[in-house]
Amino acid sequence: MSAPLQIGLVLFPKVTQLDFTGPLQVFSSVPGAQVHLIWKRIEPVSSDSVMTITPTTTFADCPQLDVICVPGGFGTDDMINDEEMLAFLKKQADGARYVTSVCTGSLVLGAAGLLKGYRAATHWTAMEFLSAFGAIPTKTRVCVDRNRVTGGGVTAGIDFALTLVSLLVDRRTAEAIQLRLEYNPAPPFNSGSPDTAPPEILALMKDKIAPAQARRGEMIGRAAAKLG
Repeated sequence: MSAPLQIGLVLFPKVTQLDFTGPLQVFSSVPGAQVHLIWKRIEPVSSDSVMTITPTTTFADCPQLDVICVPGGFGTDDMINDEEMLAFLKKQADGARYVTSVCTGSLVLGAAGLLKGYRAATHWTAMEFLSAFGAIPTKTRVCVDRNRVTGGGVTAGIDFALTLVSLLVDRRTAEAIQLRLEYNPAPPFNSGSPDTAPPEILALMKDKIAPAQARRGEMIGRAAAKLG
């Protein structure tokens, strides 16, 4: 009897809950898979909404994972310079079958030196920062480059997870999970991408995020300097 798949999603303060709860729902439907929510300590972790999440294991106690996944959120700006987080990712990546992320989680993989020379996706607001870590920014919903699988922003996490299940198990299993979740998106508006959003909506969003973008740029510069 084969060992169960070990799938882990890391948590951190100000994580975007949909970045990991979408994939979590998909991964939890994989027959026999063991799914872990990981943080430094077993204590409630605040998301960037009203939700708090309790980890199921710690960095120290986490088993070797087949899949390590880093979600995104405002907290990634701090995680890209968090040595404990980066050390954990590097250690797990050495033995993982797939090293993955959703949204701006790819920036944390990059800061850990795990995306150098790899194509990678991320949230549209973070695309310009990937190259600082030697990654190749790729404008797509899901990006597969060897054993690196990265998803775009937030809602792309479900697409990412279904794609990964098709690689880990098979397409039949992924399609059955998709049907179980009735994942059949039909958005009410066509503003879910900077390519399709009305110009005034895009301008409004860019103006709103400008301070956060400036702070992220500073944090990225510090993290990239450490990688040399």
